[in-house]
Amino acid sequence: MHVTARADYAARAVIELAARLPAGATRQEIARSQQIPGKFLEAILGDLRRAGILEAHRGATGGYRLVADPVRITLADVIRVAEGPLAAVRGMPPEDVDYPGSAAALANVWIAVRASLRDVLEATTIADVLAKQLPEHVESLLARPDSWARR
Repeated sequence: MHVTARADYAARAVIELAARLPAGATRQEIARSQQIPGKFLEAILGDLRRAGILEAHRGATGGYRLVADPVRITLADVIRVAEGPLAAVRGMPPEDVDYPGSAAALANVWIAVRASLRDVLEATTIADVLAKQLPEHVESLLARPDSWARR
């Protein structure tokens, strides 16, 4: 999986808002604290607002606030808003890909990759990341030496 800047920035913005509950934060405060380009962040916050993850308030006390409790928002929720489906093959769901001949089983590999991503991203909430307390099965993946190998 390639984590795009958009997905990374979206997750960081939501985590920053969770850290600032109940007050929320302005776009400038989020951009400054997470070192995210302001104009890029503005588009991401708009998408997160339209998806119902956060709300925007205007005026002197304006800014952005999370709509739901951080224990109810998963990383998968945020990444889907930023990027769409967790796994796609040439823009299609993996189960819609059909390969000829010797590559036929490759579609099943892509489906398994999506399931693996879901196992981590749907189980990890914004509150987990903020508390630095990841789900046990995610921690067990981090404990594997091969998880840290750069290849």
